[in-house]
Amino acid sequence: MKNATFRQLRVFSEVARHLSFVQAAQTLHLTPPAVTMQIRELEKHIGMPLFDRSGRTVALTTVGEYMLVYARKVLSTLKDAEDAAARLQKLEVGVLTIGMVSTAKYFLPRLLAEFRREHAGVELKLVVGNRDQLVKMLHANEVDIAVMGQPPKELATRAEPFAAQPHVFVASVDHPLARAGTLAPTALQGEAFILREHGSGTRAAVEKFLQQSHIELHVTMEMASNEIIKQAVMAGMGLSFLSLHTLGLELDSRLIAVLDVEGAPVVRAWNVVHTLSKLLSPAAEAFRYFILEHGEDYLVRHFARHVSPANFS
Repeated sequence: MKNATFRQLRVFSEVARHLSFVQAAQTLHLTPPAVTMQIRELEKHIGMPLFDRSGRTVALTTVGEYMLVYARKVLSTLKDAEDAAARLQKLEVGVLTIGMVSTAKYFLPRLLAEFRREHAGVELKLVVGNRDQLVKMLHANEVDIAVMGQPPKELATRAEPFAAQPHVFVASVDHPLARAGTLAPTALQGEAFILREHGSGTRAAVEKFLQQSHIELHVTMEMASNEIIKQAVMAGMGLSFLSLHTLGLELDSRLIAVLDVEGAPVVRAWNVVHTLSKLLSPAAEAFRYFILEHGEDYLVRHFARHVSPANFS
């Protein structure tokens, strides 16, 4: 395998991540035949197939699974070397890969636009997933730094909170509970809930809140999209529990109602996270400092008006 190239290892890693030659080609800005050629060359160096191909279905062979572990280690070490070189040069340039939970898409792109104005030499790449997916990305060194709620306990990380993240119970504006004033948690018993998928930090938070109140959760729909959940709630299909930071437009337009439930909002924290084993590049350090300095101010300015300060006491 001594004649394998970094390019071949990158292509192999992307095909393994997507289990698709076409998607890997799109990510790498290559043609599918070029991706196929690189994989074939790598397989020649190894002397064994890396993928089982059956029609459009692609799966790693046992050899491929073993080689992927080492390929990722090689690529991770190379990335660390590149970051170290940039740090020594004190240059804020290159590609910065930021992972974020999907809820962060409601504010992070605007913050990144401000960051880019101050750091024009940095090329930004955003990767979105739920909490569990983001933990795997951090572990595989697929992201340089991540913005998420609950930091991982599964990894040795540095997690720094930069802002409060209130979660609220919501209903359609004509739902009976929307006009009922302050509600005890028991008022939620038996209500139909539309929630995020298992693996989401939001789902874990609502389950913990209701368990502590001895409320049995009745989930009628489970979705990975905050947008679809909001549409279902507005259509009167059930209640939900969402980060306040996903609700700005709906609350401004009075399209959705926040329920005044005792004990809510449930306030979690937004964290900027990286693994302790990773040496941050100057660009990643610059982003870290930027979000720690500006993140809370931005969120307070745009969202705090929707929840009474008394609710946080």
